[in-house]
This record gives sequence, C-alpha cells and structure tokens, in this order.
Amino acid sequence: MALSRKKWNNIIILASIMMISILTLLKNKTATLPDDARPLFDNNSSLVQLQLDTLWLNKGSKAWQCHPDILNCQSWAKAWSEIHLSALGQDIDILAAIDDDIDKHSAQRVVIQIADKQQPQLWQFYPKQGLLESPAKNWYLIPPSQREALSPIIKAKVSVNH
Repeated sequence: MALSRKKWNNIIILASIMMISILTLLKNKTATLPDDARPLFDNNSSLVQLQLDTLWLNKGSKAWQCHPDILNCQSWAKAWSEIHLSALGQDIDILAAIDDDIDKHSAQRVVIQIADKQQPQLWQFYPKQGLLESPAKNWYLIPPSQREALSPIIKAKVSVNH
C-alpha cells in the first residue's frame, strides 16, 4: 500500500515538529547549571592568571590579556573566571569508571593563579569528557553548558613546506 503525497507531507511535518521539540527540550536541560554545581572562584579568591598548555590569560588592570594567538580573549577569560563545577566525590565506582574512560595523554595542563595566593595550582583538564582533576586528585564535572567556552579560538597559521 503506497502512501499518497499528502500523507508523506504530514509524516514529514510531524517528524519535524517532534525533532524540534526534542532539540528544544535538550537545549533547555543543558543550558542550566546543575543544582550541585558551585563556582570555582568567588570575590575573595578570584582568578588572576591561567595557563592552558602554552596558551595563557592574565587579568590586567582594565581587561583580560591573552596569548597573541587567542582570538576570543575576553569571552575565554570570562568562561574560566565564571566556571562552575560539580564534585564527583570519592565514590570508588565513579572514580574507576573515570580512570577507565580517560586517556591520560589527552589531558591539558591548567595552571591557575588565584588572587592573594602565592603558589599557583596545577589542574588537569579533560575537555572531551568535561572533567577537571584538582591538585589533590579530586574530580569535578563541568556542566555541558560551560564546556565549549573553555577552549580558546586560536588564530589560524599557514605552514610553508619546501
């Protein structure tokens, strides 16, 4: 039994409406911060300097300053200075699953300098999984709504091969 053109059009319209509804629901769910997410920095301990592998940002007197290759300096700095994290706790099963899932070589070194602290902190950042590992080996989950902004936009370079 073949479907008429009108029935196919109705099926396409209904499928489109369902897809838009699902995508809207997913966007609304991931755009908000989880209830257990807490800011990493506050007014008393604000971010003043960060180094992500070889890229860096520094809080100047008026605005953020960044490595010359970073195109989105202000938004990248804002994302890191306003980051929220959910502690994953010390549940052995969760920590074992994280260790199994993560390629330790994919970690990016994040050196964080906090206001009024002499010693910088070395964290491990796993952008693909949205995880941060603290210097004390505690694991934190970055909300999906904040993950993309934590990676800088880098200026394109052309390499000349002879």
